[in-house]
Amino acid sequence: MIKNNVTRMLDTHRIRYTSYQMPPRKFNARETADFLGVPVTKVYKTIVLLRRGQGKPILAVTPGDAEVDTKAVARALAEKKVSVASLREAEQLTGLQAGGISPLALINRGFQVVVDRSAITQGDIHISGGELGLNVCLPAGDLIKLTGAQVADICTK
Repeated sequence: MIKNNVTRMLDTHRIRYTSYQMPPRKFNARETADFLGVPVTKVYKTIVLLRRGQGKPILAVTPGDAEVDTKAVARALAEKKVSVASLREAEQLTGLQAGGISPLALINRGFQVVVDRSAITQGDIHISGGELGLNVCLPAGDLIKLTGAQVADICTK
């Protein structure tokens, strides 16, 4: 079992989770779901969004079979406009490699987190464990609580 800052933090908070070791390369949500043998609707991805004005980027946590709706995120967070960061920008802003970007790895770093409302009905969801090759399955409610996330309808199918 891989141990890193994310899994140690989950252990410290006594959060029930299961970690999965995967090949250390960038998987998209569908590939992750296939590898783990779970529905793609249970695999959530973290999308880095940029604010129009000042302020830290936003981490949008969305189901693997959906696209983030930037207008819906902006409305939910009372922003004028948000845009999706490029891969390079996302990596520079988070300090994490694409495919390993996780809201759990960025707690207390000033990122605002918004989780799509669908996560609540999923129960346990899969997200990146903060590094390539690590996937973590945990209760969506615990993810929301730990990250101080706002919950909103932020996706289009």
